[in-house]
Amino acid sequence: MDLFTAKIDRETHTLHNIYRLERFFARRGPGELRNPYGQRMMMVSEDFIVGFQVALEEEIGDAAGDIMYRCGYEWGKADIAAFAERYAKEFGRRIDEANFGSMLETWWWPLQAAGWGSWRYDLSHRKEGLIYVDLFESAVARSVGNIGKVACHYYAGLFAAVFSHLAKRELSGIEIQCYSMGEEFCKFVVGSSKRINAAQFWVQEGARADEVIARL
Repeated sequence: MDLFTAKIDRETHTLHNIYRLERFFARRGPGELRNPYGQRMMMVSEDFIVGFQVALEEEIGDAAGDIMYRCGYEWGKADIAAFAERYAKEFGRRIDEANFGSMLETWWWPLQAAGWGSWRYDLSHRKEGLIYVDLFESAVARSVGNIGKVACHYYAGLFAAVFSHLAKRELSGIEIQCYSMGEEFCKFVVGSSKRINAAQFWVQEGARADEVIARL
């Protein structure tokens, strides 16, 4: 078949970064919305996200960030495990046998389609034990607005869990720059708990992202 004239059956072809929105979000019943992988989805307003953040902070204070991070971490563990299973079924190989960049983009695209934003990862410091991730159009940060502090704790936990799975060792994550601080995009660093704890201290002391990176 001529590769330039071949047509894809959009109704049966496995979805990746080209899709129809009505196929990505499928209503299975009253109040039930799922993505193509059977995962339960929920559409919420910015007011919902803001209200949830504020309510959690009012209820448990400074511990709210830790709770959100842990939720993100558990989310990431479940998501990367499900992704590894379906990746092997579709491509006939384990994720640790795949082209790393292609595999990561294949993992992320459903999250971007679901409204979690776009990303850019930097693996050039892996030998130093550090991974950097830039996040654009964070669902959380764009909702809460400029509050003068980092807000994307869910993402920090998510990235920590996913790269822990891929590295086969426990890693931690932290946001060192946020759209909610007036920056153009959010920035995260993933690494050992010792280095991330140090980064957390510097962030709390008011250090900018470039200063944290230089110290790490």
